[in-house]
Amino acid sequence: MESYDLICPCHFGLESVLKKEIVKLGYEISRVEDGRVLFKGDREAVARANIFLRTAERVLICVGEFTAKTFDELFEGTKALPWEEFIPKDGRFWVKKAASVKSALFSPSDIQRIMKKAMVERLKLRYGISHFEESGNDYPLRVFLYKDRVTVALDTTGESLHKRGYRKKQGTAPIAENLAAGLLMLTKWNKTIPLIDPFCGSGTIAIEAALMAANMAPGAMRDFTAMDWSGIVDKKSWYRALDEARSLSTPIPKSEIQGYDIDPAMVRISRENAERAEVLDFLHFQERDVKDLKSGHREGIVVTNPPYGERMEENEELHEAYRSLGSAMRGLKGWEIYVISSYEKGIGLLGKKPDKNRKIYNGMLKTYFYSFSMSR
Repeated sequence: MESYDLICPCHFGLESVLKKEIVKLGYEISRVEDGRVLFKGDREAVARANIFLRTAERVLICVGEFTAKTFDELFEGTKALPWEEFIPKDGRFWVKKAASVKSALFSPSDIQRIMKKAMVERLKLRYGISHFEESGNDYPLRVFLYKDRVTVALDTTGESLHKRGYRKKQGTAPIAENLAAGLLMLTKWNKTIPLIDPFCGSGTIAIEAALMAANMAPGAMRDFTAMDWSGIVDKKSWYRALDEARSLSTPIPKSEIQGYDIDPAMVRISRENAERAEVLDFLHFQERDVKDLKSGHREGIVVTNPPYGERMEENEELHEAYRSLGSAMRGLKGWEIYVISSYEKGIGLLGKKPDKNRKIYNGMLKTYFYSFSMSR
């Protein structure tokens, strides 16, 4: 079976977690770079990676790499790639996104236009046609330029993998599903340990934890662009991957996972989202202020995403939320507390110095994932 060079982008700071996921699926890592992991895999790997990976943004097939410092070099390098091996005569193709870092070529629109023109020239010669109807399936491309090295990749995913399909409603500044899963994987939590998110918002952290506890594949309830690419990934590969996902899931895991929020509307949204994710039966959401965070368990994990953002130093209500979290933390002896935030002043208000912190980019926003061990 044909092997591909596959690229999985992820949040900056989650590369090690994604690498472990890919290795666990049984694939060989080629290299790890900032914000992405590369590995070798066949057509079934494309299907399995899309369905099983919790922390990836998408799954890309690398069409080729070359160096380009001028638009002429970009055109010729693109034209030299074997597009006919990927795009059929009626395929609809375009460069959906072009990103450039430390490269001579930096205009996304010009890069997209020139590469499209080069692809058309190549395919016209290979198919012996003068015009493309582009009436068939979509073949979107993503291009990365780094220090004049061009990486051209076919996007098999479509909508980002963080869109599992269950979160129809959300609050302001929600945490992405794949970032929530990555944070959980960076903690000491497993499904036998109680887990609480006292700022649950739309329930994402709790729902991702429940999916993990039940071993439910995050992509099992959605579609992917490559499902229509019979020439690259056949239907049987998708069916086998979905059958595998269903066979591995545990309907009723023995886990205690809770989410609290002071806003009753967010609690309702959390329950609706959990119901769509098919995990509501083993989750508990409750309207509760963070100052009332407590538990009778001798050990447990808190993973939470409290409010943060720009110009919040003037918000006394926000300061009180961090102070209340800090006070509640001191009552959770034997617990591990994990907080993601970009608001350093808020972390200072917790009243305890973090044991560790890890830099993670939430989109373009630099945040830190803080951990606290609450000794008995």
